[in-house]
Amino acid sequence: MQQINGGQLTIRPSEIKDARELIVLDNMIWTEDTTPGPLMWRSREDYLLHAPPGSQLVALQGGELCGYVGFGCPSGMESNRHVCEVNIAVHPRFQRQGIGGMLIEAIKRHAAAHGIRKLRLRVLSSNEPALVFYRKCGFHEEGRLKDEFYLSGHYVDEVFMCCMLTGGNEDGSHFA
Repeated sequence: MQQINGGQLTIRPSEIKDARELIVLDNMIWTEDTTPGPLMWRSREDYLLHAPPGSQLVALQGGELCGYVGFGCPSGMESNRHVCEVNIAVHPRFQRQGIGGMLIEAIKRHAAAHGIRKLRLRVLSSNEPALVFYRKCGFHEEGRLKDEFYLSGHYVDEVFMCCMLTGGNEDGSHFA
């Protein structure tokens, strides 16, 4: 547990009981400003197929879910299992309190402990606050797809960012 603003912050793997709050958070965070297309979960079961228990680290303060970082192998190929793609969301009421940074640090530790050598993510070039945040957390731009999306009357690049981890296993072992 970590202290934040005088309260206790718990970061733990996601559980089935978190699904409803995670869906609400996704609907709140993933907008045209942050993603190229709306998230449309048909049901709780549909969401759990996409994000099964344990595929996210959730942050809770006073028992309230305030954010998560999701993770998984980007391709499913054995030769790519040393890479982990991440996505992060923090409830607007809890933003700018250090929770996002703590979630990134937690996934770095979790990933390195499981032999992951590289974290990667994708972000819209128009999402400047996210780009600043990711750079602050040690990510750097690895590439971009120019004019990949047309959003709100403008073409937007998709930016690929990564963070190399130390401690990954040479044999490319990965999350169980």
